[in-house]
Amino acid sequence: MDPAQHYKTQADDLASRLDTLIELISRAVPPARPAPDFTAADAFVWQADTGTLEPVAKVNRVDIGLLQGVDRARDQLVDNTMRFASGFAANNVLLWGARGMGKSSLVKATHAHVNAELASRGVPDRLKLIEIHREDIESLPALMKLVKDGGHRTIVYCDDLSFDSGDASYKSLKAALDGGIEGRPDTVLFYATSNRRHLLPRDMIENERSTAINPGEAVEEKVSLSDRFGLWLGFHKCSQDEFLAMIDGYVTHYGLDYDPAALRAEALEWSTTRGSRSGRVAFQFIQDLAGRLGRSLA
Repeated sequence: MDPAQHYKTQADDLASRLDTLIELISRAVPPARPAPDFTAADAFVWQADTGTLEPVAKVNRVDIGLLQGVDRARDQLVDNTMRFASGFAANNVLLWGARGMGKSSLVKATHAHVNAELASRGVPDRLKLIEIHREDIESLPALMKLVKDGGHRTIVYCDDLSFDSGDASYKSLKAALDGGIEGRPDTVLFYATSNRRHLLPRDMIENERSTAINPGEAVEEKVSLSDRFGLWLGFHKCSQDEFLAMIDGYVTHYGLDYDPAALRAEALEWSTTRGSRSGRVAFQFIQDLAGRLGRSLA
């Protein structure tokens, strides 16, 4: 065979093999995910396994006026959120404390309240709310990048955030809140609710204190997580008067016709049997009362 023809044949064979290899690689690489449609809703749920945002047509929340006994926390959160939505400086927020006192309800109610205020001002770009589940917290940096590229002012929210002993995923949260070399995007804030002020269990912190070569530095590294939140809002158990005010607020809001004296007695008995007074317990009583009256709270 002519040498020139021989080399041409080899070159053609190599080109064919390269084309086949490129085709196989293109099949193995998943197609690029489409950019999320932030106009589809005001609230989304982050699906970490697919890297997508699921729109929420109707958010499960109550009117902000129904949240009793948390006035100071409410005012601070609304102010911080409104400043952020208006393009001004604002802080990441940790809402911590007693269970059932409306931490997550306040986040969702504040989002709706701020968007209603923006609408009344004629502001077209509404604030977005994205919920990330606790078990997906390691994917937070990826979500932050996705939201940054979306261009909308967004609150990323995690309910009941805490970390168990041996759980190192808190480092992903620290990295996301600090933002690394780029810094946290100006268009993203992170809000979290937790029963723990420092997010990590006491035994985890104490274990570091007793086993580390430099206990002070080890403990500091653990408790510094909550320092990434510029605003801490504490929630504490409510008094009897505050509990009854919650009951009265719900009764008025839902138009439940019931004898005031019987309402008070039954509400206090309800809280006693549960060994707790909180916004959650108050709403559970109202659900029971509405059912007995043949009413729906929808």
